Amino acid sequence: MAQSRPEKPLAFVGAVDSAVRRLLSNSVLLSEFLPNALKRKGKLSLKQRRLLVDQALVLIEMNYAHLPLKRAIHAIDPVQQLKLLKFRLSEADEHELASELQFHEQMQAIFTSLRDFHTNYSLPDPFANKIAYLPILVEEFFGRRSSEPKFLITQVARGFEQPPFESGVEVLFWNGTPIKRAVELNGERQAGSNPEARFAAGLSALTIRPMIGSLPPDEFWVDLTYRTRDGRCLEQRLNWLVLLDDSQQRLLPQRDDTASKKMGIDLQRAVINQTRKILFAPDAVAAERRVRRAARRRVAIDDYLPTLLPTRLRARGVSTPTGSYGYIRIFNFEEPDTDKFVHEFTRLMGLLPQNGLIIDMRNNGGGIIDNGQRLLQLFTPREIEPELFEFICTPLNLEVCRLGAKSDDLAQWEDSIAQAVMTGATYSLGFPLTSKQACNDIGQRYYGPVVLIIDALCYSTTDMFIAGFRDHEIGAILGVNNNTGAGGANVWDHDDLLMLLRRRADSPFKPLPSNAGMRVAIRRSIRRGASAGTPLEELGVVPDKLHRMTRDDLMSRNVNLINQAGAMLSRKRVIKLSVEIEARASRKAIFEVKSENISRLDLYINDRPYKSLDVVGGKTRFTFALPTPTTKVLLNGFGRRGDLVAVVRRTINARQR
Repeated sequence: MAQSRPEKPLAFVGAVDSAVRRLLSNSVLLSEFLPNALKRKGKLSLKQRRLLVDQALVLIEMNYAHLPLKRAIHAIDPVQQLKLLKFRLSEADEHELASELQFHEQMQAIFTSLRDFHTNYSLPDPFANKIAYLPILVEEFFGRRSSEPKFLITQVARGFEQPPFESGVEVLFWNGTPIKRAVELNGERQAGSNPEARFAAGLSALTIRPMIGSLPPDEFWVDLTYRTRDGRCLEQRLNWLVLLDDSQQRLLPQRDDTASKKMGIDLQRAVINQTRKILFAPDAVAAERRVRRAARRRVAIDDYLPTLLPTRLRARGVSTPTGSYGYIRIFNFEEPDTDKFVHEFTRLMGLLPQNGLIIDMRNNGGGIIDNGQRLLQLFTPREIEPELFEFICTPLNLEVCRLGAKSDDLAQWEDSIAQAVMTGATYSLGFPLTSKQACNDIGQRYYGPVVLIIDALCYSTTDMFIAGFRDHEIGAILGVNNNTGAGGANVWDHDDLLMLLRRRADSPFKPLPSNAGMRVAIRRSIRRGASAGTPLEELGVVPDKLHRMTRDDLMSRNVNLINQAGAMLSRKRVIKLSVEIEARASRKAIFEVKSENISRLDLYINDRPYKSLDVVGGKTRFTFALPTPTTKVLLNGFGRRGDLVAVVRRTINARQR
């Protein structure tokens, strides 16, 4: 086997964009980091290990919302595993302890057995907030007549390419293991709740491994066998690198006290995506900094529309063989200002073609639950029913709800958990985290058909958005995998619970040692509509159609994927409804309505029926008196089959001219 030129591990840092050079310069070889980390003074003591096991036991046994489901579906008993580990530590002496890595491996194995990206054990110092990485990105594609995936290097960090080792080469073996099997093995170390999610997570974490959910790699380097663009088979040795300087902590989603307990997010996915951005999209990092320096400045990347949120939303028009449509990529729901997120999405959507919209959710690990729930109203005339959330009924969760009744709006769950003492109910009643009013305060803003693109890395808030999209019958769903990540919960940090119960002298929560971290899925989400009462966890959402990613997709901006979404849009009915208020004088309003594929309009004034009009020729004009200085107007548009297809809401101030 021919050997390509040897890789110089850190030489590429000098060639990367100035926007990320300083951060990447804090990289060291894993072969240097790991031995030094294991030789350090102040190792994790027996007392600290016992504390970590005790705290994990409290979270899993008393707070974890999915424990009955996970025990049943995966035939596991994490509580007994933790009790056994606790017993062994109680019998151990300080000088008999297994190595720290062995202890962390045991803890990680117990948490990973839950198959839940919401519920994590994050390594303490010296591993806390560190990220192991290779400066390449490997992605999956399929040939025209093959059901077996192939794997392409689609990104190589600037300065790291050494032709013929470059983007566009096909990966064949990983340390002598066929690449597909290597991805499967790595996927088994991940917490995905279904085989599709585990495989996707194994591929995503193949070259970037945050120690928020992964141990350091076992090997110091990877011998990668690849096929060049001209068909030669070569080998390349890649040394694992580690980002230092608390890099993982700086890459975590921005924390906001008012929103932190309304999170639904895969934190490992968030850190992987941020690391990818640093390695392969330094222009996005630079754009993010420009926005921070000038809060109201919109920034454009490539041919996307300028936006206030360039690393959360990007929008552009796309041309396909079946027509031109709007395209919006939602990278994450992490924006702490929900109004800003929803309004910016609405603004971008209004600048795109109105005859069809493609919303691309791939690789979106979630964020603030309100962001996803409030976005749904923009695409449908239906009233949005937000997902419900349930606590598992335990004495500790009852105390959590009592103490957080005012500060965290938990009072509504309290009574049903208390009643469980008599009824034996496993779960509390369900209540929404996002109010129904907030989910319908804007109303429909897009009237054309919508296609949603999803994959197995869609998780948490993103899973909830996709489930709401399906349950409210908004549009078609196109998947590049056969299921979403199937994560349905609101997640809290151990610190959230520690602070909430801090005034209790007998609080079971104690500060974790050495920057260790834990998170728990504390409230499970329940779907609405036709799937009412069904948990999202483990089940996820199955797409209407499947698209297998092609080589052209990976190398040419998802061209075939977008074309298939466009073909799906072309078969849908286009609805149009716009209202212009021509004059407001003497407390009268003159409305001119333009519509397409609407046969009837029903008008409501201040929530009371006013008149029903047949639409002829697509234009309707009418005048009505404003009964109050501020008047609410609701206009319902119906299709030829009598189905509600469009809604316009307006508030008119009679004093305006």
